[in-house]
Amino acid sequence: MTELALMLPLLLFLVCGIVDFGRVLYAYLHLNLAAQETVRLGGLGRSDADITAFARNYVHLGKAESLVVTIDPLEARRKSGEYVKVTLRYPVGYITPLVGGLLPAPVVAADSTIRVE
Repeated sequence: MTELALMLPLLLFLVCGIVDFGRVLYAYLHLNLAAQETVRLGGLGRSDADITAFARNYVHLGKAESLVVTIDPLEARRKSGEYVKVTLRYPVGYITPLVGGLLPAPVVAADSTIRVE
């Protein structure tokens, strides 16, 4: 009983840390895929509003309003034959107790570039 009382908090903390790491890794992989899919719209000449709306609908990590979409260059300066870059950023919160108060929440970012048609 005493051994369990001493080791259980450490084991639970370790398991929660593993789950947090998996959530951050999943968010990173999901944002990379979303950035590739989103930048295709920019390559096809779609507007910045369409690109942003698509990214917010495509990413399913939590709150869609927390997703930051950066498009470079903006719609008015894009020309055929040049490149467009889309960067997605999303803050991922911790589920591990006490870690959220000690460490800042990681912000996962991904970008992709494509040539404008």
